[in-house]
Amino acid sequence: MRWTQRLRGAGTVALTAALIGGALAIPSAEAAAPHPGRLTDLVNPFIGTENEGNTYPGAAVPFGMVQLSPDTGHNTGYDHSDTHIRGFSTVHLSGVGCGLGGDLPVLPTTGDVTETDYAKYAAEFSHDDESASPGRYQVGLKGGIDAELTATERTGVQRYTFPATGKANVLLNAGQSLHKTVRTKVEILDSRTVRTSLTGSGFCQDTKPYTLHTITRFDRPFKTSGTWRGGTVTAGSKESSADDERNGAYVRFDTTKDRTVEATTALSYVDAKGAALNLRAEGGRSYDRVAKAARSAWEDRLGAVRAKGGSETVRRTFYSSLYRSFLAPNIGSDVDGRYTGWDQKPHRAADDGGFTYYQNWSLWDTYRTQAQLLALLAPRESRDMALSVLKIDKESGWLPKWGYGTVETNIMTGDPVTPFLTNAYQQGLLKGHEEDAYRALKKNADGVPPAESAPVGREANKEYLADGFAPYVKGRPHAKPGDSDYDHGASATLEYALSDAMLGQMARDLGHEDDARRYAARAQNYRKIFDPSTGFFRARDAAGAFTGPADPAKSEGFHEGTSWQYQWLVPQDLPGMVGLIGGKKAAGERLDSFFAYEQLLKDPAKTAREVWVNGPYDYYNADKYNPQNEPDLIAPYTYLSTGQPWKTTDVVHAALTLFTDAPTGMTGNDDLGTMSAWNVLSSIGVFPVQPGTDTWGLSTPVFERVDIRLDRRYYPRGALTVKAPGTSDTKRYIQSARTDGAALENTYLTTGDLRGIRELSFTVGERPSDWGTSPAAAPPALK
Repeated sequence: MRWTQRLRGAGTVALTAALIGGALAIPSAEAAAPHPGRLTDLVNPFIGTENEGNTYPGAAVPFGMVQLSPDTGHNTGYDHSDTHIRGFSTVHLSGVGCGLGGDLPVLPTTGDVTETDYAKYAAEFSHDDESASPGRYQVGLKGGIDAELTATERTGVQRYTFPATGKANVLLNAGQSLHKTVRTKVEILDSRTVRTSLTGSGFCQDTKPYTLHTITRFDRPFKTSGTWRGGTVTAGSKESSADDERNGAYVRFDTTKDRTVEATTALSYVDAKGAALNLRAEGGRSYDRVAKAARSAWEDRLGAVRAKGGSETVRRTFYSSLYRSFLAPNIGSDVDGRYTGWDQKPHRAADDGGFTYYQNWSLWDTYRTQAQLLALLAPRESRDMALSVLKIDKESGWLPKWGYGTVETNIMTGDPVTPFLTNAYQQGLLKGHEEDAYRALKKNADGVPPAESAPVGREANKEYLADGFAPYVKGRPHAKPGDSDYDHGASATLEYALSDAMLGQMARDLGHEDDARRYAARAQNYRKIFDPSTGFFRARDAAGAFTGPADPAKSEGFHEGTSWQYQWLVPQDLPGMVGLIGGKKAAGERLDSFFAYEQLLKDPAKTAREVWVNGPYDYYNADKYNPQNEPDLIAPYTYLSTGQPWKTTDVVHAALTLFTDAPTGMTGNDDLGTMSAWNVLSSIGVFPVQPGTDTWGLSTPVFERVDIRLDRRYYPRGALTVKAPGTSDTKRYIQSARTDGAALENTYLTTGDLRGIRELSFTVGERPSDWGTSPAAAPPALK
């Protein structure tokens, strides 16, 4: 542990501690005093910042618009193996696979301003003088500058401590970011204020542009200032505009006496007025006050789940995962309720009953885990998130697939918005909006967006509705930017069928019986791509012939996976899928091969790391479980449907060993909390095995007791306790289960069950039992 003494502007001295290698931060204001039970001290924001977890270590509050974090040159922002920081930018997405955000990187420097490329003026740093905790980040830069970051919902606050110099600069780079820059403008409004607008595009591929407005207010006047465009720096200039070239401003302070400079940057996706209103509402407070409030906000969020037992490493990875699960989606509306819709026009959330508008929708990922976790722990926000998705349909004409800010990116395939919204419906979050949601979902499920609109929707729906499958068409030109369902016809078919099943359930609940029967029939379309000659799913071409290699480990037409890994993506009808491959015995043998089960029993951690798929982008040519990517997330719970629930626990607990409290401790891209939510739910022992419904599969918790605080508006009892006394690596098999003392034979619960009980308890032992092995115990197929 290394202690750094820093002189403050008022002459006071504060201490900051940093654990070597990017471990937990000890906030400077309270570093000397221990805080037993403070959950934020268990969170390590550096987890996932190496080996393509693509997380960020910087400052944010739960679901905040601002994510103020360092960028080191990695395409998504920060990589723990890098040694230079290019700037502290305002927008980041946790765990995405392509560059996005990184808007307005700000960097403190000293001396003359001669370089305008942030790759060249980047500051060297060491992890020995770097720390982070929820809502706070600190780093010492080579040259004697100390930088600290914190945030409110719509602002980022920076504190820079310079050496004694007459040339202490803050560079505000509007023209470089993590994505393509289309157009920028910087304005120095007065001796304390800089305003920018930044228009950018791109996420994996080109997209329609979006615009972000910022305003930065310093806590004291700067002495001089200027701007740059391209490679030309102009001292005294107050304004600069550019298209796709470097563009920015610098401000200079004299720190020979007062060495500290604080600045607050507010954002708006609407206009400059919105940024100014956000600054007025949330700015004006000192760095220390904002940092304390941010930590308090995180303590409250993390305090919704109180886990007891487990090792220190397990607790740290668990609470770090819980932290990342609350980072997105992000607030998109300003303090006055205005937001920019996908029609690129301003709207006001308050005009429609008053709700917070959210944005950033990695739906192909989050519909499987994170959406359900947020529905459980943050139902009020989840309600507004679902309503925000409905607003996208209302204002742009179609539901989203992968939305960033105010635009559709069309990244990933299938129909992820349907299980996202049907989950919200099943969890009771769409009261009063059920029919509006159903109409939007029905339009999406039965049609294709018009050619002039940005979304691709169910791109292959015409063929799917006519023939029962989405064809795999090699080399078909993309009609719109983004991914194409035709490139992944086999997996698109499975995703469409899953969504049809979930929509059929909603239709039946709402009394749309004809639609319910139609969608239930379409939910069986997974059978259309089953090849009896191989016993696996295969892609079909436009003529209906099976295509691609017959070897299921080398199959084509599956998005980020193989036929082996997509074999289990039939949560709506696992009994039917099991029947296709020869019954429970055959399915169990295939699952055992898939998970290398015999090897796993001998050495779970080694099997997880060396036998399963290992590599954040290693998607293809494999016949083993890929715990690092979404198609397989439900697969361990398939054993619940083969009468072998103890094997679910074996596989889940092996997969949990992949989560560690080091920078490499993420399993692949986190994808806006998807993998983190998998860790949280699997650690508790309650997992959404049928995404889009209210079914939760059960496995052995890793904690002896978990107390979950619930919102009484949705869960009248206000709390749920999950107990597993004595649970351990060896004592991990469920012998019996009880709900409020009554015996539970099923291997699943529904949301209705969770609302009606206070306690779910497990008796565990060292050997498998016959608990949950009867045919009636498994999660039922949807009808």
